Amino acid sequence: MNLDYMINIVPILLKASLKTLELTIFSVACGSILGIFAALIKLQKNKAVYFVGYLYTWIFRGTPLILQIFFIYYGLPSFGIELTALQGALIALSLNSGAYMAEIIRGGILSIDKGQFEASKALGFTYGQTMRRIILPQTFRVIIPSVGNEFITMLKDTALVSVIAMSELMRTAQTMYAAKFSIEPFVVASIIYLLLTSIFTTLFSSAEKKLANY
Repeated sequence: MNLDYMINIVPILLKASLKTLELTIFSVACGSILGIFAALIKLQKNKAVYFVGYLYTWIFRGTPLILQIFFIYYGLPSFGIELTALQGALIALSLNSGAYMAEIIRGGILSIDKGQFEASKALGFTYGQTMRRIILPQTFRVIIPSVGNEFITMLKDTALVSVIAMSELMRTAQTMYAAKFSIEPFVVASIIYLLLTSIFTTLFSSAEKKLANY
């Protein structure tokens, strides 16, 4: 293994890892917003409304992420919707993350004592006010560990967008490998992935402890 070559390619792969981080943060942020709406929909008593949320989570949790990426990037042009690799990657990752976040958030909401719903109703709060001011703030504290797991999973899953030539960490490593057929780029990429997952695992654990104390 060529140590000098590994050292030389570190800056290039670190730069590519920034794209990986961008994809992860954006997709989890959008997924969280989608997840809130999907979770609230799945908590509705109206069966037709509930089915919409159920169908969304069923499809995106029940099919491989790589298939979703292929369908959105290669399939949507058949319907006249042209997307760049970045757009296709962001949409696929966000929709996938949203489906998992929906179940995480729904579980968090269900863990809140029902007495708080009744108390807020007695105080004259609307359903929206109850969720926004009382339930969701407590839910986010409860679901921090699960959100951390989803973030770490998405950080690793961004490697799948390399199949649509999206230039992130994995794609850059593949390109370097194809140029020299040497394993060094994959070794450096794996180290960067390990560092990133370790850093964010520590950050989420710290946030969880602080919120637990609060």
